[in-house]
Amino acid sequence: MSAQTSMASSGETTRTLGLRERKKQQTRQNISNTATLLFLERGFDNVTIAEIAAAADVAKMTVTNYFPRKEDLVLDLHDVFVTGLARTVRERPPGESAFTALRSAYLAAAAEKDAVAGFSGPEFARLLTGSPALVGRLREFHEERERLLAEQLTDETAAPAGDFTPRIAAALLGSVHRALFEETLRRTVAGESNDTIASAITGYITVAFDTLEPSLGTYAVRAD
Repeated sequence: MSAQTSMASSGETTRTLGLRERKKQQTRQNISNTATLLFLERGFDNVTIAEIAAAADVAKMTVTNYFPRKEDLVLDLHDVFVTGLARTVRERPPGESAFTALRSAYLAAAAEKDAVAGFSGPEFARLLTGSPALVGRLREFHEERERLLAEQLTDETAAPAGDFTPRIAAALLGSVHRALFEETLRRTVAGESNDTIASAITGYITVAFDTLEPSLGTYAVRAD
């Protein structure tokens, strides 16, 4: 086989993989969109996986392949949500503490009215808060996010085995993020506009992080 033929075959394979990946993403998005519409119309607990598959024109197994848990059809930003705090700490610049990086990131999320921070619109917020299954799954998201943050802080500070500090810091910072997220949802369900909520949450961010700053303000400062 000539080098030219190999390169052509390689390019064709790359294009094929690209098309397949796009097709998978389109299928996944179609399933998620269809499920969300059904959930908004009838409530999360009143819609079955079989009904979602039929409406999306796919097999039931296809739905479960993309979304092993029914709750994740609604909460399809799992990876972004649970890795967000650890990623913010990991990507902060030299000389900045984990605390400062997380506060800045939350202020930016409030200013941008980011859906991951709870700015989801009243219908979707009512869907999230109205189902015990979804409330429970969100709780798992918060717990997983806190665990990943603790692991990142452990690495960042080279904490020895048995050092409880990273876990305590992650618990405190994770609790602040959870309280702010839940307050955003509560106000959304109550019908407040995103602008009004963002203004209030920005004030709460200041209060919350100012409360923690004496203990965590200089913790895990990235070396120059």
